[in-house]
Amino acid sequence: MTLYAVIMAGGVGSRFWPQSREAHPKQYLNVFGDASLMQATLGRLSGLVPPERCFVVTNKSHVQKTQRQLPAVPAGNILAEPMRRNTAPCIAYAASRIAHIDPDATLVVLPADSVISDVERFHQALRTAAEAAQTTGRLVTLGVEPSRPETGYGYIEYDRSARLHAGHEHEAFQVKQFREKPDRETAQHFMEAGTFLWNSGMFVWRVGSVLDAFATHLPRVYDAFAPVRAGAHDPGTVEAGFEASPSVSVDYGIMEHAGDVAVVPVDFGWDDLGDWRAVYDLSPKDARGNALDADAVAVDSTNCLARTANGRYIALVGVDDLLVVDTPDALLVCHKDATQRIKTIVEQLRETHPGLV
Repeated sequence: MTLYAVIMAGGVGSRFWPQSREAHPKQYLNVFGDASLMQATLGRLSGLVPPERCFVVTNKSHVQKTQRQLPAVPAGNILAEPMRRNTAPCIAYAASRIAHIDPDATLVVLPADSVISDVERFHQALRTAAEAAQTTGRLVTLGVEPSRPETGYGYIEYDRSARLHAGHEHEAFQVKQFREKPDRETAQHFMEAGTFLWNSGMFVWRVGSVLDAFATHLPRVYDAFAPVRAGAHDPGTVEAGFEASPSVSVDYGIMEHAGDVAVVPVDFGWDDLGDWRAVYDLSPKDARGNALDADAVAVDSTNCLARTANGRYIALVGVDDLLVVDTPDALLVCHKDATQRIKTIVEQLRETHPGLV
């Protein structure tokens, strides 16, 4: 079994505005420590998938930036998306490219912006998922054991009595259904049921199995990348493939319709780092629950985040539950419970102040 990795790095991270911009999306940011989120994603594959078998799919305008950030990955493995078409065409493109190289490959598909704290257990889970994908031919996803009734994630319901594969530390089970992001009451029900997992957006499958699934459930996408599977990967061929593909996620287009889906329940300190609230949750805090940069101070304030990218000092007085993110040309002040609406600001700015997007 030969593992290949596909890192999806085409997102814009609009809920990470104002630090995340179209020219420099969040996966290129150093949110925690000295490595960017994308560098950390590649780094945690060390010992499991070598860089020469890692492929990164990113917007065509970010290819050189990606090459600079990931010099260990061969330049030919940085795959340029000519336009945004969501995750299904992204995965179909990468799978078609790898299928031409190694038709027996097993793919590990990962978003570029997740945070994972326990790399050893992450490797164990991926090995179990790869074994399940090989032995059963199923499409396998990783589902995170929920630690709270989270409304910002999709969920996976699975059958605990239908074990499909047992690994050394993890097991794979039959998926019953995928569920959209719930309201608070429904999320609490999911927690109490014990048969629901957070949808991590991480997948493992044999390249032939996922291409068969595209042929069945998204034939337009499958046909669009037939030339790539035949060995053509010049920019014109790739652009034609994306133009012929609908914009659809792999979850909606394939995983929710396929009957041969398995899930490996995992618990390795995962977060998808979707917005500034997630940064607050994962950041060290003082005795009053504040997560502050060195250039920030809080007086009579609780449970706040303050981040600055320009050296300007931030002072918080008498406020609670605020997220303050300062950049040279824009300042965000947001309640912790309103981070999902930051995208609305970005959409407005795209019309009125495109230079800030």
